[in-house]
Amino acid sequence: MTDTAPPTAAPMAELNEAERARILAKAALFAPPPATLADGRRDLVGLSREELVAEMVAIGEKPFRAKQLWHWIYHQGVTDFSQMSTIAKAMQGKLAERFVVGRPGVTTEQTSTDGTRKWLFGFRDGQQVETVYIPDPEEDRGAVCVSTQVGCTLSCKFCHTGTQKLVRNLGAAEIVGQFMAARDSYGEWPSPTDGTPRLLSTIVIMGMGEPLYNYENVAKAMRIIMDGEGIALSRRRITLSTSGVVPMMDRCGAELGVGLAVSLHAVRNDIRDEIVPLNRKYPIEELMAACRRYPGASNARRITFEYVMLKGVNDSEADARELVRLLQGIPAKVNLIPFNPWPGSPYETSSNNAIHRFARIVQEAGYASPIRTPRGRDILAACGQLKTESERAKRQRPAGAEASKADAA
Repeated sequence: MTDTAPPTAAPMAELNEAERARILAKAALFAPPPATLADGRRDLVGLSREELVAEMVAIGEKPFRAKQLWHWIYHQGVTDFSQMSTIAKAMQGKLAERFVVGRPGVTTEQTSTDGTRKWLFGFRDGQQVETVYIPDPEEDRGAVCVSTQVGCTLSCKFCHTGTQKLVRNLGAAEIVGQFMAARDSYGEWPSPTDGTPRLLSTIVIMGMGEPLYNYENVAKAMRIIMDGEGIALSRRRITLSTSGVVPMMDRCGAELGVGLAVSLHAVRNDIRDEIVPLNRKYPIEELMAACRRYPGASNARRITFEYVMLKGVNDSEADARELVRLLQGIPAKVNLIPFNPWPGSPYETSSNNAIHRFARIVQEAGYASPIRTPRGRDILAACGQLKTESERAKRQRPAGAEASKADAA
C-alpha cells in the first residue's frame, strides 16, 4: 500500500513567502520621499544605528559620534546641534551644515474635553496624518496612537480613514517623529532611566493605515523606539493593530515581538467580507490560524481582538457565541468598541443593552471583554474617526507650502 502522507506546511510557507514578497514589492510603489532635504542636508531621525555610523564615517568622523548623537536625539530629545553640550562647537557646526534632526510640522493641535489630544502633522512633501494621545483615566499615563500611512487601502466600511485613498507610506522617521513630537508637546524629555513613569508611556500602532502593508518602515521605527539607549520603550508597551494581513503576521511576531491587536469586527465571512474587505483575501479561518501561531502569545501577553459594535450587523447574541467559539485555544481579550460616528457614516452604534449582553456572553466564557469608553469624539479623535485632506491638498497646495520643522532648521 502506497504511503500517502498528508501535505506538510511547506507549500503554505512557500505561498506565504511569495505573498510577503508581493506585499513588500507593492509597498515600494507607495514609498515615502527621501530623507534628504532640498538643501542637501540629511535628516538623522529614522536612521538605524548602523546607518548613523555610516553617515559619521562618510564625513571623516569616528563611529563613537553616532553613539553621542543617538543619545541626544532619542534620549534627550534635542533637535538643535548647538544644544548638544558633549559635542565640541566646531563639530556642532559641521553637523549642522550636513544634517538636521527633524520633526513633523504641527499643522493643528486639538485637546478634547476628556483630555485626549490630536495633532495634524505635516511632512516635507505636504502630506499629512493624524496622531492621538489617549490618557488613561485610571493611571497617570496614556498611549500615543501613531499612523503608518497617509490614507489606507483597506476601505473598511465603518472607518473614516478607509474613505481616504492611500497616498503613500510613511518613512521610519515620520513614524518615530510622531511619538517624538508628542513628547515635545508634553515636555517629556529626556527619556527616564530610573523607572519614573511618563505620561506618554505606550504606543499603539492603530492610527491611519495598515501597518503590515508598510512593514519595513514600521519595523525600523519600532526598533529605534525600543533601543535601550534612546527612547527605550519596552516591546510590552507597544501594540500593533492589523486588519489581518496574514502573511506578515508571523514575521512581525518573530522579528518584533510586540503586542498584537486584530481588527476582527465580525465572526462570519459574509459579514466580514462586507465591512472589512481584506477578509476576501485572508478569511477568518486563515486569520485565526495566524493568531494561534503568533509568537509569544500567552496568558501574560494576550492577543487583543478589536470588535466595533454595529447595530443590527454584528451585535447579536449568536455573534457573541460564535466569537467565543473562534477564540478557543487563543490567549485573548476582546475590546468592544461602540461605533464612533463620522460625517456620512452608514452605520449606527449598537444599543447599550446589546453591547452589555454581548460582553456578558464573552466574559462568561472566560475572556475579558471591556467596553471601550469613546475618547475624543468631540474632536474626531476616537477609534475609526481619523482622516486628513492630504489627497486633495496635494493638488491644491503650492509646492513647499507645508514645511516640517526640519526644513526650517
